[in-house]
Amino acid sequence: MSEVYAARRERLRERCTAGGSATALVTRPANVRYLAGAAPRGAVLLLGRGEDLLLCAGPPAEEAGAGRPDEALRVQALSGPGGDPAVAAADVATAQGADSLAVEEHHLTVTRHRAIGSVAPRLRLSDLGAAVEQLRVIKDEEEISCLRIGAEIADQALGELLESILVGRTERHLALELERRLVDHGADGPAFATSVGTGPNSGRCGHRPTDRRVEEGDFLSVCLGATYRGYRCEVGRTFVIGTSPADWQIALYDLVFAAQRAGREALVPGVAYRDVDRAARQVLDSAGYAEALPSLTGHGVGLEIDEDPQLAPAAMGKLDACVPVTVEPGVHLPGRGGVRIDDTLVVRPEADGGPELLTITTKELLAL
Repeated sequence: MSEVYAARRERLRERCTAGGSATALVTRPANVRYLAGAAPRGAVLLLGRGEDLLLCAGPPAEEAGAGRPDEALRVQALSGPGGDPAVAAADVATAQGADSLAVEEHHLTVTRHRAIGSVAPRLRLSDLGAAVEQLRVIKDEEEISCLRIGAEIADQALGELLESILVGRTERHLALELERRLVDHGADGPAFATSVGTGPNSGRCGHRPTDRRVEEGDFLSVCLGATYRGYRCEVGRTFVIGTSPADWQIALYDLVFAAQRAGREALVPGVAYRDVDRAARQVLDSAGYAEALPSLTGHGVGLEIDEDPQLAPAAMGKLDACVPVTVEPGVHLPGRGGVRIDDTLVVRPEADGGPELLTITTKELLAL
C-alpha cells in the first residue's frame, strides 16, 4: 500500500504546486488517514519540500481499525506535553525553507491559525480548500473492498436481529445489540450511532433510540452501519412487527420502495447529482409527500459516513464510476410512523453491470 499513499500525496502536491504553494498541512483526520495510512489522535501530515512528515502529539497508540502509518513516511512524536503538531509542522516547514503553506481552513481553528502565524510569521498561509476531499470521492478497488466487507457485516448483524424476538424490547436495547453484533462480526465499530425507530418514531431520519417498546403492528425502521479498516457504509430497512401489515403501511412502503428503486437505477457515470435526487424525489412528490421528504436522497461514503457527493436538489456536479453512495429516501407521517429504505451502492458503468449493490438485506416488507 505504500505506493498507493505515495501516489495520493503526489496528486495533492501537484494541486498545491499549481496553486502556488510547495508545502501543505493536512489536519482533518480522515484526510490524514487517506494520505498517510493512519491518523493517530491529534496527528497532522506535512507535505514538505524535503520530505513528508506525520507529526503526532505522542507515540501512536494501537487501536482497532486505526491502520498503520505508511512505512515511507517519517513519524515524529512530540516529546513535551501540550505540544500542537500543527504548530510544530509549521516550524518544520520553515526550517525546510518553505515560504508558503497551504492549510485546511475549513478544519483549522482560529486558535491554531494564530499559533501557526506566531511561530512562523514569515510563512504565507493559503487555503488548501477541499482538495483532499475531492481526491477521496473516487475510490480504488481496495477501498471498495473494505466497504463491501463492512456492508456484509452490517447485513449479517441486521439479519440476526430479525430472527430474534422483538416485541417488548426497547429501541435503545435493539440499537445496542446491533452495535455489539457489528463488533462481534469483525467491524472496527459502528459507522455512526445506530438508529432504531418503532411505531410513531419509525421512518424518522437520524432518530435517536428511546425507551419506547416494540408493539404488535408497529413499523420498525432500522438504520445501521459498520466501519471496517476505517471505511464506513450504511443500510436501512423497515419492517412490520408481529402481524400482517395494514393497507396504509403496504401503500406507504410500496411508494418508498419505488422511489428508492428509481434512485438506484439513476446511478450511472455522468449523471448529475441532482438528477439522482430528482428521480427518487418525484415519485414521492407526485404522491403528495413533498413536505415530508428529507433534504437529500443520498450521499457519498468512505472514511467518513457523510462525504461528497451530496445527492440533493441543488447539488452541482456529476457522478463518476467507482463512487460509493447511499440512496435513502423515506417518508415519516407525524403520529403514525413511516418508512425508510437505505442502501450503499458503487457507481459502475452499464458495461460492468451497472450500480453495484453492497447492502443486500431483503427489501421485502416482512412481518416479524
